Amino acid sequence: MMDIYQEAVRYLESEHVPVVAEAEADVLEEDVFQEEAVSCLLSPLHSESIDFPESPTSRSPEEMLERRLVVLRGILESEEVYLRELEALLMPMKALWASAGTSQPVLSSRQVQTVFYQVPELRDLHQSFYSGLKARLSEHCQTESSPAEEREMSHTGFQLMVGDLFLKMVNQIGLYGGFIGNYEEAVEVVRKCMQSDPRFQALAESMMSNNNGSDKTRTKYTFEALLYRPLDRVTKTTLVLRDVLKATPAEHGDYASLQEALRLSRSFLSGVNESSQCKREVTLSHGMRRKLMRDGFVVDASEGEHSLRHLFLYTDLLLCTRYKHASRGKPDSYRFCWYLPLAGLKLRWVAEQERSQDTHHRLHAIRAKMFLLRQQLQQHKAGSRGISLAARARKKLEQMELMLLTHFPPYRLELHSPSDKSYTFLLSSLYELEEWREAIHKLTADNIETVPPDLLTLTSACVKLRMTQQPPLHSLNSVEDEQSLCGTLGVAIHSACGLQQPACVYVCVEVDGYEFYDKQAQTHSSIRSLNPHWDQELSLQVDGAHHLRVLCVSQSVGQDYTVLGKASVQLDSKTLNKRWRRQTLQLGEVEVTLSLKYCPHPLEPPSSTTQELPVFCVPIETVAHQEGVLVPHVVRCCVEEVERRGMDEVGIYRISGATSDIGALKAAFNSNLREAVTRLRSAEVNAVSGVLKLYFRELPEPLIPTEMFQRLARTLEIQDINSRLVSLLSLLQSCPDPNRHTFLYLLHHLQRVSENQDVNKMSMMNLATVFGPSLLRPPVVKLGHNGPTVDISQEVVVQVQVVFWYLQCNNLPEAQTSLQHDTDAEDETTHI
Repeated sequence: MMDIYQEAVRYLESEHVPVVAEAEADVLEEDVFQEEAVSCLLSPLHSESIDFPESPTSRSPEEMLERRLVVLRGILESEEVYLRELEALLMPMKALWASAGTSQPVLSSRQVQTVFYQVPELRDLHQSFYSGLKARLSEHCQTESSPAEEREMSHTGFQLMVGDLFLKMVNQIGLYGGFIGNYEEAVEVVRKCMQSDPRFQALAESMMSNNNGSDKTRTKYTFEALLYRPLDRVTKTTLVLRDVLKATPAEHGDYASLQEALRLSRSFLSGVNESSQCKREVTLSHGMRRKLMRDGFVVDASEGEHSLRHLFLYTDLLLCTRYKHASRGKPDSYRFCWYLPLAGLKLRWVAEQERSQDTHHRLHAIRAKMFLLRQQLQQHKAGSRGISLAARARKKLEQMELMLLTHFPPYRLELHSPSDKSYTFLLSSLYELEEWREAIHKLTADNIETVPPDLLTLTSACVKLRMTQQPPLHSLNSVEDEQSLCGTLGVAIHSACGLQQPACVYVCVEVDGYEFYDKQAQTHSSIRSLNPHWDQELSLQVDGAHHLRVLCVSQSVGQDYTVLGKASVQLDSKTLNKRWRRQTLQLGEVEVTLSLKYCPHPLEPPSSTTQELPVFCVPIETVAHQEGVLVPHVVRCCVEEVERRGMDEVGIYRISGATSDIGALKAAFNSNLREAVTRLRSAEVNAVSGVLKLYFRELPEPLIPTEMFQRLARTLEIQDINSRLVSLLSLLQSCPDPNRHTFLYLLHHLQRVSENQDVNKMSMMNLATVFGPSLLRPPVVKLGHNGPTVDISQEVVVQVQVVFWYLQCNNLPEAQTSLQHDTDAEDETTHI
């Protein structure tokens, strides 16, 4: 061993690498590592001492392979010593952990974790490398044992492959980054505890390592000296890699692997140098320091594929990493993916396009499996075997949720930097996306210039950040209590106020809990207004829900979206019930009024259908009931759109739109209200008015019930105009609520249209002529209606005159568009 050592010393001196004298090394072994040890240790390692070697020297391949074998054996012996030192460092760990749980601990649990942070992982890393290298060298020695085969030494030397072992080790060298970042704190804990606890002082000043050999001697270390060993080792890793590579012929199969390993090791060591020398000097503009602001799991879609990533937002940059969960014998690890400086970064978020039918089927299949697993989870709560089965079911649930998280997120956040780099990541929650956008936007608004980061050091620090931050990877609720909701949650969105300028606005609601059903719902987009009204009832099936998140979103003509405000509401099954409870939420500067109700019940398996119930050719009472309103949304949305841009249109309601456009809008209203309202925004206005006329024309029963036709006809015969109007209004009160309020809503709209008759040429009589036959129909005897029939020549006259006289009423009652949801005593206003 001494011959090898002397040979190594001579070699290092020939390469102008400083070497500690043997006597000095003995002192160092028992000395302690001072505060500036990291920078002092690394400062001699300038870039020229760890550059890639030049092309192989003029030595023959045989000489190089002999040299290579000597270097590898020296590395193996050095690894053996290092492993014994790590074992000596870890020896008291189990006892200290046990003591931490007693009334008189030597170290607290947190202190034990700090002192031994990453040491077991480093031991496992080097044990794996040592075992692999020892096995390869042993096999090689057996191959070349016969003196008669010396001529084959060159051949067997080429057969000895170790590059993969070095590359595997260096790929995990980031573990040292965590150790180095934690080192000063670990040494501080050791020093403080030595001063305060004699038991620990005795332990820390006399730690033993068994020497290998027949004399069975032991080397004595201090705790601090052993903590220093990994710092010493990380610098030697780069040096020995350089030595092995210089002794490896370029045509050897190991050359490329060793070259890559040296590159990674050099890059890592450069980062450690920068971090250790400047970690207190990483100061950004405005005197700010780089620190972690937010992190979490997102789906990166930058390269066309969906990949789960762990995103870290620092004061001046975004770091995207690939997180690899700990497996048997391996620690958690992170790999660098990309980073973006925040200075000048532009953000834009959009909703994903409508999902295809195939995607809906796949989504339903996953959710159906999750529902069954959830049922199994509830059944296997009791008993030892039940605990095992429940754990298995929960693990499968988490895997299924990861599939949903990775493949079906509906929201995109696009990042565009001044250097033309662009990245896109996806999230399943608009609330979470807005939190990311707000955090990034706030930092970019400060216009902080970034200091170029050491990416390897920054990435390796993620392991420790993960220990302290613990962002959730799964949204599955680990805490199930009586207050969580399981059943149907109704959310009725009424109106909003406080907008700074007119806008097309919609409200999005989200719930947490298990993922079997859609956990989001949205209202349709309002017309451009300062005080939007929806009166739209949303229904969510929930399991394990604790929170409701509400967002108010503005949608511009160019399909750009802006979140105007958001709030989170605690859901409590004890305060919610089957009666509507009205609330006003403060979402930034916007106030949204809504009502909540909750009906607990056992959940049914998720439905495979995503299509909404049709509205055309369906009785108006049925549509109103399923929408939870008094005036169907198709009527209100068409009326609002006509009033927005059709009031000055010549011949509005008289001139029909294209049949194909009307048919497309009808199909949209029958399948997806949000899509239909979006289409209304860009449809030709006469197509919008045509959809409204078509809706009334296709009602199975007319808006004004058929049985009222005769009475209304007789009312027209009343000579006194005031008496006639009073009688008309009195008859209207006998209509069913949805019919009456929808009719009143339409009448008020048509009155406003007629006010512009000088421009649109649509007087009350013209409008009555258009709508009369659709709104009022005579009884048909053959269908079982009794009473005298009206002569067909008089039929249209009655239809037109009835609507005309209603339009002339100046005291028409106001229409109520939605049901009353505030049935509890007083409204509750929540400011969040």
